[in-house]
Amino acid sequence: MATDTTSTTEIGSYFISNYPPFSQWDRAYVPEVLSTFESEPDRSVPLGLYLHIPFCRKRCKFCYFRVYTQQNAKTIQGYVDALEQEFELLSKRPAVIGRELDFAYFGGGTPSYLSSRQLRSLHDKLAQYLSWHTAKEVTFECEPGTLNEEKVRTLKEIGVTRISLGVENFKDSILEANGRAHLSPEVFKAYDWIQANDFPQVNLDLIAGMIGEDDENWMRCVEKVAEMAPQNITIYQMELPHNTIISKEMKELGVSSPIADWATKRRWVSEAMDHLFERGYKVSSGNELVRDPDHDRFVYRDNLFRGSDLLATGVSSFGHLQGMHYQNYDRLDEYINVVGEGELPINRAYRPTDHQRLIREFVLTMKEGRIDVGPLREKFGVDPLVEFSEPLANQQAAGYLMVEGDDVRLTRKGLLQVDSLLPEYFEDEHKAVRYT
Repeated sequence: MATDTTSTTEIGSYFISNYPPFSQWDRAYVPEVLSTFESEPDRSVPLGLYLHIPFCRKRCKFCYFRVYTQQNAKTIQGYVDALEQEFELLSKRPAVIGRELDFAYFGGGTPSYLSSRQLRSLHDKLAQYLSWHTAKEVTFECEPGTLNEEKVRTLKEIGVTRISLGVENFKDSILEANGRAHLSPEVFKAYDWIQANDFPQVNLDLIAGMIGEDDENWMRCVEKVAEMAPQNITIYQMELPHNTIISKEMKELGVSSPIADWATKRRWVSEAMDHLFERGYKVSSGNELVRDPDHDRFVYRDNLFRGSDLLATGVSSFGHLQGMHYQNYDRLDEYINVVGEGELPINRAYRPTDHQRLIREFVLTMKEGRIDVGPLREKFGVDPLVEFSEPLANQQAAGYLMVEGDDVRLTRKGLLQVDSLLPEYFEDEHKAVRYT
């Protein structure tokens, strides 16, 4: 059973974003997902798009995504060309033909690394095949130092509705120690441009537990982000997956973890919540707060958690189609070569059982802090309160959550460490395996 540990932050994935674990995905399932693309879909399922831009000015020391730095203009343009080819390939599949996008997400890497010209080209090419102008939300991740006034205006003109700005911290020495490419003056310039273009939603990211963080500076960061008053604030607790620079240095040099322990990070997030609650923010998930829960909806997250279809585009990107999980090739050259041959660049996949789909939706929606089990009972034909009676009882006794009728609600204690609670709901064979 999960415990409220005060241990140091050691190497290993902590943040849960899918089930079964990614380590269980395999090439053997690829023919099945390709067959799914060639089949008539259930068109009542919402359809979204994830578009991965893998380029960055620098690799952050805590980053675990597939990113490339110091790339020349030819390489970047070649990647944009491959993305446009992939859009065309997807649009011709029976599972996609005639469907409209309900949501879209540009992730990275650094999507804002692309030039205004490249962004317009992507938009114009995609509009021929899968226009995102039907989408309820189009999210675009930005690194402050890659923005300029023209690029922000371009984002508004091509239909981006939700800007996510990776602030992380406002102290320059901490940003530098953690390998961030930007400094705080670039945050404020970028935010002014974003505000001037009146995007419907703006999200600012902070990270609790960066190298060099302390109590005083953390609260200054929280106060500053509250003063800026975006619609959404996301606060991550820093973890150390195996492939980060920090993790590699710990393993190679035998040094101890340089970031705050879990108890400190959870205390910092709790203090941030208290401060933001006083300024009108409400909990949207264990790491997200919003000003107006009725309007500031994170549509991408809501659909991702509930098993909507998600078209993966770009190197290493993850998708989901009609119950099948899949991931594209995670090396740039392989991705570009396969797309150039006219094939979908899918490298591995997984078909979860109905029971695994129930677990996935239950644990992911638990991250939102509250689950109404009624819709899950109707959707899966299984009573989650019976199916998960043991972990629910354990976690209620430990003070992590409360069960009242069909309502499962996490306490503050549970919300602050929700990811550590989720493996207790996994099937036995997945409880001890590596997550990624």
